[in-house]
Amino acid sequence: MSEGQNSRTTSPTNFSLVLILVSDLTRNKLRVLLYLMVVSTAMAVVLGSHLNRQQNMAMENLMQQKDDLDVEWRNLVLEQRALTEHNRIENEVQKQLNMYRPSADEEVVVKLK
Repeated sequence: MSEGQNSRTTSPTNFSLVLILVSDLTRNKLRVLLYLMVVSTAMAVVLGSHLNRQQNMAMENLMQQKDDLDVEWRNLVLEQRALTEHNRIENEVQKQLNMYRPSADEEVVVKLK
């Protein structure tokens, strides 16, 4: 190697890496702005996807609860129909209260003036 090349490689540089980065960033403001916009848009897409998945899971849970409540409601309607049948009520009244349907001879008609 010659003395000129040796002195160039061993001479200390006056520029630090930070200064070089800052100067490059200030020269290419549009590129930096576009890069920041791309990164922020990508983060917004990730956040939007995450929130969408959470909303879908919540909706599926609510739909499951709705289905469970529909089944319970149908069972309650069937139970209500069974409990309000005329024959069942008549049998319960006869057993528990010793009541019976009066015959035609036992009926009393009250006339109002």
